[in-house]
Amino acid sequence: MILVGRATVPCVTRTTDADDSGRPALEAALAGRGDYELFTCDPALADTAAFCAAYGFDPADSANTIVVIGKSDPPVYAACVVLASHRLDVNRVVKQRLGTRKASFASHDETRQQTGMEIGGVTAFGLPDHLPLWVDAAVMDRERIVLGGGSRSWKVIATPAILRTLPNVEIVEDLAAPRPTD
Repeated sequence: MILVGRATVPCVTRTTDADDSGRPALEAALAGRGDYELFTCDPALADTAAFCAAYGFDPADSANTIVVIGKSDPPVYAACVVLASHRLDVNRVVKQRLGTRKASFASHDETRQQTGMEIGGVTAFGLPDHLPLWVDAAVMDRERIVLGGGSRSWKVIATPAILRTLPNVEIVEDLAAPRPTD
């Protein structure tokens, strides 16, 4: 079973080895935000490409939450939600929004320090109040999105409108650009 809002529905792809330790915090962060599904996954398959291939999701529906750092003293951070089919514009848009001369993706340790979450499971839900949340406008055009669930064992499936319910959220045009196709 997977949780949908407050009701459960059958799900044939649910794994049984998911770590339930983060579920109460995730459910609390999602409370009152609208309809969603919690989807359990094998932590070894949490990274976007592996997850989509293993569970049959369209990579174009996968929205990754990425922590970025502006190189200043003290450093400044933000979380960005972008489609997996897009490339975050760190060198221009992110740097400008952070107000720093240099910007980059936060390291694993910096991401964990800022969010309490591991890369591959970072979610937009339950982020610390000091962390701005920027969502690429293209995310909002999808019918549904698959987001990290706060751990490598969980994903959240919802309409993009759920992101508008979050504090510190800003929808940003051209935060990311489509990745070139081969």
